[in-house]
Amino acid sequence: MSTPADRDPELSGAEYALGVLDAHERRAVERAAEADPVLRAAIERWQDRLAPLAGDLRPLAVPARVWTRIERDLGFLPARDTPPPAALAWWSNLRLWRVVGVGASMAAVALAIVNVVVLREARGPAPATPVALAPAGTYMVATLARPDGVAHWTATVDLRRSEMVIVPAVKPAIRADRATELWLIPPGEKPIALGVFPADAPARMSLPPAVVAQLSARAVLAVSIEPPGGSPTGQPTGPVVATGPMHATA
Repeated sequence: MSTPADRDPELSGAEYALGVLDAHERRAVERAAEADPVLRAAIERWQDRLAPLAGDLRPLAVPARVWTRIERDLGFLPARDTPPPAALAWWSNLRLWRVVGVGASMAAVALAIVNVVVLREARGPAPATPVALAPAGTYMVATLARPDGVAHWTATVDLRRSEMVIVPAVKPAIRADRATELWLIPPGEKPIALGVFPADAPARMSLPPAVVAQLSARAVLAVSIEPPGGSPTGQPTGPVVATGPMHATA
């Protein structure tokens, strides 16, 4: 890795906040941030931007038997004389839960990285001369999830540039003769069509000023299944498969 001084502070701040650096690289960034207020501010901005994504995750109640197994493996309880029933063995398997936990964390990190990369590519290469940093409140984010809490897409809005980036969290099963359409639902208002987008690939949308004016922390994004080309009525006609509230970030 090049030294933090040689790198774009925004990129270093994003990598640090995402947790994709190893221990040596993290310490190098932390040492550099102590002497570099620009890098330190970038780290804080990215931590604030990514925090709402974690806030959308719903807590899950862990069965008591899982905690019992953890306590037993840590030596706080005596070992069992008989093996657990086969039907429960997989559920209480700590190795399985560690693998699932690592996989979920890596998926979240990868998704956040894609959002960062798409936004950076949409803006083009960084200028050679310093530019003013975006003011607070420039970004909004939303996690669009099914009713059971499974995330399908994330949306990141750059208010200054009136652009939205949508990135799939999974690969939804959408019929070939159907399309996914994104809607903005302001509080107390009818849905506003934002456009059709590919369900399984990152997409970028330009937002009209009238739509940007409707974005707020009380607004909701939704995805419905529509005919190719979008709803013929200007309102959702197919099932709504995912929704998510907007969150303002630094």
